[in-house]
Amino acid sequence: MQLFRDAISASPQDCGEQVLFALPPVMRFVRKHMRSHRGGLSVPQFRTLVLLESSPTKNLSAVAEFLGVSLPTASRMVTCMVRKGFVHRRECPNDRRQVELVLTSRGAAIMEKSRRATQQEIARELQSLDQTDRDAIFRAMRMLQIVFKPIGKSGTCAGNGDSSTGSAAKNKLSDRS
Repeated sequence: MQLFRDAISASPQDCGEQVLFALPPVMRFVRKHMRSHRGGLSVPQFRTLVLLESSPTKNLSAVAEFLGVSLPTASRMVTCMVRKGFVHRRECPNDRRQVELVLTSRGAAIMEKSRRATQQEIARELQSLDQTDRDAIFRAMRMLQIVFKPIGKSGTCAGNGDSSTGSAAKNKLSDRS
């Protein structure tokens, strides 16, 4: 199967359109397989655990912002994850009114199990592509990670930093080329 061999001169609008059309079926696939194994996570739960893995502590506002949900929605989800032993709530040492969210070893284990199982299912789907097409997908995904990766840290009990993307992400991309 040769999907990516033709020379294409795509505008930013064309790229944006393709990303928007490609993501929903990919996310349906990810959701299905992330939930399918024992102890499976929802995508928002998985993303929350990934966020907590990437930073020693975050607060509820950071989780809500990261997921693009309201504070009450994030609170309900985190409460469920605390009950399951995936996340621990603790008082912030600098401000007792603040609560830090910390990934537990059980949370890290289920996150890694979900990641591995879902990654294997995606790999099975991509197996039918030839190496050139898989290389093109790999490069495209790396580029998207660079362009859309948040800059800075926010939502820690020590304070909020800059979490903008935009031109700073573009600068990161040009720095790596």
